[in-house]
Formats: sequence, structure tokens, C-alpha cells
Amino acid sequence: MKFKWMSLLALSIATLGLSGCVETLDGRHQAGVPLVKDRIEGRYEASPAQLWTATKDVLKHQGTLLSEDTLKNVLEASVDERTIWVKVEEFDTRTTRLLVQARTKGGSPDLEMAAFIDKQIAVRLASGNLTPASAKH
Repeated sequence: MKFKWMSLLALSIATLGLSGCVETLDGRHQAGVPLVKDRIEGRYEASPAQLWTATKDVLKHQGTLLSEDTLKNVLEASVDERTIWVKVEEFDTRTTRLLVQARTKGGSPDLEMAAFIDKQIAVRLASGNLTPASAKH
């Protein structure tokens, strides 16, 4: 009997520990699985404007661009039923830092999708085929 109660208590604690809120790159919070890696970081020798344009191109090509926050330098998109956040920030005078966060509808992290988006941005940047920032698709 004591074992059943201890098992139930352990299961309850585990359930509460694995559910909660996670912070997104734009500073908001959403329901999800905390304490699990959900971000990929990349650093590129390109200006923030070039990286921003490449990121917008990739997100529009892969899915739907949902928001563009120029104050926080964060783009949000929906790709294959995943929510993707990409933050572009200047790291130093020659390098720009890119953070890519991906989560499923249920709030679970999707590192494969984050890595895929990061790789697509790198390919777009390397190709030099960037649309002008003011162009509409």
C-alpha cells in the first residue's frame, strides 16, 4: 500500500515538473515542456540586415510569417505545424548572432526543425540570393 502511494506521489511530482511555461525568444511565455533545450545558435559574418532578409526569405518559403518585431529583432513563423522564432542580434562588429527556437503545438521542443531552419538561412545567406527588404511576396 505504501509503495502505491509513493508511486502516485512520484508520478504527480514528475507530471507537475514536466509541465509549465517556457519563454520564447520574443520575451513572451507559452505553455510547454520546460528545462529542455529548444534553441539553436548560429553566428555569421554578415550584417544584421542581411541576416534579417535571409531569415524572412526562408521563413516565407518554408511556411507562413506570423509576425515581425523590429524592436526585439524577432521573427515568428509557422512551419509544418511548428512555431518558429528567430532572433537576429549583432554579436560584434563583424559577426551577427542568430537564435532559432522551434516548438510543436503541444509545447514540446523540436531541435531538428530549429537546426533545419538555421541551415536553410545559412544556405540562403551563402547563395547571396537575397530579396530586398522592402519587396513583398
